[in-house]
Amino acid sequence: MVLSVMLLNSCVSTKQVAYLQDMGHDTQIELENQFEAVISPYDELTILVSCADEELAKPFNLNFNNNNTGGGNRNMGYLVDQYGNIEFPELGTIHVGGMTRLGLQNYIKERLVSGGYLNDPFVMVRFQNFKIFFLGSNGGKAINIDNERCTFLEALALSGDLNVFTDRTKIAVMREVDGKMVMRYLDPRDSKVFDDPFYMLQQNDFIITRDRGYKNFMESTGQVLTMLGYLASFVSLTTALILLAK
Repeated sequence: MVLSVMLLNSCVSTKQVAYLQDMGHDTQIELENQFEAVISPYDELTILVSCADEELAKPFNLNFNNNNTGGGNRNMGYLVDQYGNIEFPELGTIHVGGMTRLGLQNYIKERLVSGGYLNDPFVMVRFQNFKIFFLGSNGGKAINIDNERCTFLEALALSGDLNVFTDRTKIAVMREVDGKMVMRYLDPRDSKVFDDPFYMLQQNDFIITRDRGYKNFMESTGQVLTMLGYLASFVSLTTALILLAK
């Protein structure tokens, strides 16, 4: 039984765990799925407006307050409601759902200029809550993405990589699409992963992994061996006592 456990522990081959096995030296693969994050309900946005005359820009930065105790600035953010709207100073309700970050920047800038509010505005929009969630047999974690762009392979690296027991043939990416949870399985061992529409991750995506079956077998076998060890000790002790009694 011990020998069986040792053999199972050593049977993980490179083919089962190595990434992008079909890519050679100087291999070039064009990414078909270029991605820019779009704004969705319950996203939290930083929106900062500035211009040459900062006094004119102040009414558009009501959520951007001086933090006298912290020695810096604190942005409360704009929370996108369930309908994809935010309430923006002076401009009122803006439907931002489905817009990209750059698209919203340009939209607010055009509204400020066309409405006669500012002549030379600079608008900056950032996501405050761009996160990827990782769930596996060793627990889960939330990964904060600072640059608002994250690929499937980058997320695996940020999560701490996968152990040898992880089933790489079925690593799931789950996301909400049009009010429905959609799951796709990606295999990082094959370069075809670059062509999958879920390769470029979106905010609040889940990556879910599972272990190979033989890990559970090994753990069960280890428990059985422990029990057998206790049983052997008990039998030895009992035998010794019987011999002493004779």
